[in-house]
Amino acid sequence: MAVIRISGPEAITIGNSVFKSIKNKDLSKQKTHTLHLGHIMDDTKTLDEVLVSIFKGPNSYTGENTIEISCHGSTYIQQQIIQLLLRTGCRMADPGEFTLRAFLNGKLDLSQAEAVADLISSDNAASHQIAMQQMRGGFSNEIAKLREELLNFASLIELELDFAEEDVEFADRTQFHELLNRIEFVLKRLIDSFAVGNVIKNGIPVAIVGEPNVGKSTLLNALLNEERAIVSEIAGTTRDTIEDELVIGGIGFRFIDTAGIRETQDVVESIGIRKTFEKIEQSQVVLYLFESLKFKVQSSEYIVEIEKVKNQFPLKPLVVVINKTELLTDDEVVGIKNQLEPLNVILEMISAKENIGIEELKDKLLSFVNTGALRNNETIVTNTRHYDSLLKALEEVIKVKYGLETNLPSDLMAIDIKDALYHFGMITGQVTNDELLGNIFANFCIGK
Repeated sequence: MAVIRISGPEAITIGNSVFKSIKNKDLSKQKTHTLHLGHIMDDTKTLDEVLVSIFKGPNSYTGENTIEISCHGSTYIQQQIIQLLLRTGCRMADPGEFTLRAFLNGKLDLSQAEAVADLISSDNAASHQIAMQQMRGGFSNEIAKLREELLNFASLIELELDFAEEDVEFADRTQFHELLNRIEFVLKRLIDSFAVGNVIKNGIPVAIVGEPNVGKSTLLNALLNEERAIVSEIAGTTRDTIEDELVIGGIGFRFIDTAGIRETQDVVESIGIRKTFEKIEQSQVVLYLFESLKFKVQSSEYIVEIEKVKNQFPLKPLVVVINKTELLTDDEVVGIKNQLEPLNVILEMISAKENIGIEELKDKLLSFVNTGALRNNETIVTNTRHYDSLLKALEEVIKVKYGLETNLPSDLMAIDIKDALYHFGMITGQVTNDELLGNIFANFCIGK
């Protein structure tokens, strides 16, 4: 099945001109939110049997008259109906135009409109949950409330300017200071949430690093539960990076299997090794994989390598993964753990081939993500544009707060308040321009 949507003042009239109801109904005389069975007719030629849904403005997604034609899914049928509608007075929608019209007609604010695109692109439970919460207005309601309270005080400050000669204060400075403290606290919480929101929205990149032929590709296949990477006994098989995604506990992880780190004369493999370091730089978590028997023999050399990575990337969680542990005795396992303990690294003992320790490794990866705010259904910022506006709003609020504490004249303080209100308005669309709207809606898919 396919759905063809028409929105605009003449939508129902145009729909009626190509639709023949099985009960001879006139669509223009039907009630809103009703379904009608019939045929799409090109003059005397029947194109398809369809269901037509009627939504009369303002009670529609766009706020305008809208009809939706549910036809059969054949590409040929869809194209025939679309070409007929184009000849009858319709035009193709621009990317995101339906949601843009919904915004312009006051059905959604700008942050809710952007959440529609996030909802469409969400590919795990966490990003879906955040997009739904934002689309329902959770984020914009919080911002709108702060903006309204600040606007009330701004009005009182402006009123004081009108009575400057009488030296009258309408705005209670103590209450104003409390409000600024509360706004600052909320803004900082929202800004801090972006760190979590960004990784939830885009997935957490995890680099799998190690010497050739230690089982990186086998580990990737075990994590993904499918044969995604090529596995062979020949060292240096993975000459480029392989990326795939896995959802653990509702959070997306992007696993990057990289070329092994070793000295080599092979030009192609050297390029792969250079990319390994680039991928470590881009990742948020590093899995450093070692083969158990080799580690037992070359532990001192490998410990130096671990310390190098740890020192070069001190802020990245480093998980040392010892693979093929089925080849070790219990005493040898204890010995390896004792050797690595002074390094203060996270250690996981696994067998990728036998699927031992894989679930524990997944749990460890999930522990690196702060999902507390998500579980508590708190507002989480995922949009870079919102993050930037929040930072600028916070900067202006801090200026207002400083001006209040230093008895800055009201006219100067009013300027900073207006700037803060401007950045709040940029988030929800109370302040906007054509260039901003063009940039936002250009990223939407056509038809939404």
